[in-house]
Amino acid sequence: MPRTARRAIPPLGELEQAVLEYLWRAGHADVAEAHAAVGARRRITLNTVGSALERLHRKGLIARWKVSHAYQYRPAIARDTFHARRVIDAAGGLRRLASRGLLAAFVDLVGETSDEALDELEALIARRRKDGKP
Repeated sequence: MPRTARRAIPPLGELEQAVLEYLWRAGHADVAEAHAAVGARRRITLNTVGSALERLHRKGLIARWKVSHAYQYRPAIARDTFHARRVIDAAGGLRRLASRGLLAAFVDLVGETSDEALDELEALIARRRKDGKP
């Protein structure tokens, strides 16, 4: 059964990337916490960090929920998944990777690392096929 194509990871500005990296480390934060961690040392305003959080939310990379009168934000995508999708996007997508034999080359590289890495890759594939989750 064919799978639906994933949307490419949208391009991020330097501030958006820094805020997302902070959220991956912190787990969740509000605008003031993100500003203290990322914006203050850059000497940018709280509103600028808030705008970056809003853009990340619109891009689907972070989730938010209201606590009292402010939002809390958390990553909507795991760091490893984000970086893997970035690499796939840069190579032209999974179909292009498969058609050029790059997936086979990846498996060869994993195999050169260790048998345990190949076992882990097999287990991930089996789990994905079984219940649709990595």
